[in-house]
Amino acid sequence: MSSEKNPTRTRILKATWSLLDSGGGSRVRMSDIAKVAGISRQALYLHFPNRAELLIATTRHIDEVKKIDDRLAASRAAQTGRARLTAFVEAWGNYIPEIYGVATALIALGPGDEEARTAWQDRLGAVRHGCASAVAMLARDGDLVAHLDEDRATDLLATLLSVPIWEGLCQAHGWSQSDYIAEIDRLSRAALIRPDPTS
Repeated sequence: MSSEKNPTRTRILKATWSLLDSGGGSRVRMSDIAKVAGISRQALYLHFPNRAELLIATTRHIDEVKKIDDRLAASRAAQTGRARLTAFVEAWGNYIPEIYGVATALIALGPGDEEARTAWQDRLGAVRHGCASAVAMLARDGDLVAHLDEDRATDLLATLLSVPIWEGLCQAHGWSQSDYIAEIDRLSRAALIRPDPTS
């Protein structure tokens, strides 16, 4: 059942999102979420039998609210690998600052929190899928560099688009978002696209 048709579920997801985004990762226990959502723990467990499912559902709820499918439309519609790569870098790179609070909370919780780690791995899996699709199209076009197979190229692109890279450049070193996107696009193209032999 969708969140729109289930207001209690929506309230739970919003409460979880709020707790994660506020930097209160250590307070994202089922009892804390139930309190913020204004329901009993028993009612919470009726909607989400475990915390891992709730955290995963929250990241997907955020994607839905922030219309991630619309943001990825240009990448998915691209006719060449080069165009898909640039569109995906722009879409995901510009999404990172909007989910930064939730991402850092899940990453911080991860080492000692299997459920948070599972939720973040689910998110990373979706990003990797987007990276793999761009790489596969480059390979299809004959544009992928010869020294990387598709798996390693996907590893490289997913790393360039990771939250810690964005954090280091934009948070720690004060890069603008537009400079970050331009440089990650340039780096990804330089790393993954076969040089033009005529240039």
